[in-house]
Amino acid sequence: MSQKLNYLHLHHFWFVAKALSLTKASKQLHISQSALSSQIKQIESQLGQELFIRENRTLKLTENGEIALRYAERIFSLGAEMMNTLQNNDIHRVQALRIGSVSTLSRNFQERFLWPILGRPETKLTIKSGSLKQLLKELERHQLDLILSNKPVSLEARTPFSCHQIAKQKVCLVGPNLPFLNQLNLPQDLSKVKTLVPGIDSDIRSQLNIFCAKHNIDIHVYAEVDDMATLRLLAQDLEAVTIVPEVVVQKEIQSGILKKYCTLNEVEEHFFAITAKRHIQHSALQSLLKELIEKATLHSSESNE
Repeated sequence: MSQKLNYLHLHHFWFVAKALSLTKASKQLHISQSALSSQIKQIESQLGQELFIRENRTLKLTENGEIALRYAERIFSLGAEMMNTLQNNDIHRVQALRIGSVSTLSRNFQERFLWPILGRPETKLTIKSGSLKQLLKELERHQLDLILSNKPVSLEARTPFSCHQIAKQKVCLVGPNLPFLNQLNLPQDLSKVKTLVPGIDSDIRSQLNIFCAKHNIDIHVYAEVDDMATLRLLAQDLEAVTIVPEVVVQKEIQSGILKKYCTLNEVEEHFFAITAKRHIQHSALQSLLKELIEKATLHSSESNE
């Protein structure tokens, strides 16, 4: 009869495999490095396979170690899902909804698309900002329920995520309402004015480069800025134009602080809701997603009419 799997040892293997360091993992687990090393040897003995090899004083997973890690990720992710489901089950009056927001995402966009659940007494909303890579790790561990992003996520067969496009926005050229800017023929005259653009990793920047090449437009790039809120503030303070989705600067345009000089119809920002695949669905999350997807479908239909 085969031995039962020691889940404590598997949990400790999981930490070491992610850190690829006994020292780091032992500090995270608050146990001695020697005890942790002994547990790794025990689980290797039980499985009959080496899980790690040493290369230049660092640990590297063997092929069997990679397989074990994938199983461990699924096991402990499912455990986190169980805790989250039972702790936030519909039998409770208030249901927690934890949303991650990519740090470069427009705050105006977030407010607009979270509006359906803001102020609901039955939903406790938590919003965390961070990089997409960081937030995806937390989503996979069921520490988040949803990520709002302006980039899609890869949906390979083994990827535990679902990705829904929930909106798209036209991108425009905005800047202070100044006489010399009003005299320009934008976007053709972008070479004659300081221009603030999104960073090179932005999807908007890639589309902008294609747009400019297609229409033989040169740009005087004054600054590259990843954060949309910073772009909005710089557009107010500098005698320059910036390239942003209109939703980012709608309040400033309405109040007259900024002026929209033109819309770049071939350049769009897309917005996505990313969720983890779950066995039991979060009712507040499903309600929000349904409303967001219906709005995105309606908006797309209106745009095509």
